[in-house]
Amino acid sequence: MTQLQEITIKVPLSIASAYNQANDERKQEIVNKITFFLQPITTDQKTAIQQLRQTMAEIGQKAQARGLTPEILEDILNEDD
Repeated sequence: MTQLQEITIKVPLSIASAYNQANDERKQEIVNKITFFLQPITTDQKTAIQQLRQTMAEIGQKAQARGLTPEILEDILNEDD
């Protein structure tokens, strides 16, 4: 499990108010989003590329498991708007 440390950041009053009024589940979602956006400042480029490739591979595997084929993907990409 990742160790956590509390930090303080300045945000607009409306955001602070919304966070303080949120339930625990919503607060955890907010923490996850902040962590996602701040993660690149702690990750070197090589590691970031590896993580991106891993994420893309996982997405591809899930898409295939749900029935997406190369042909279906090509049809989707070639559809006119």
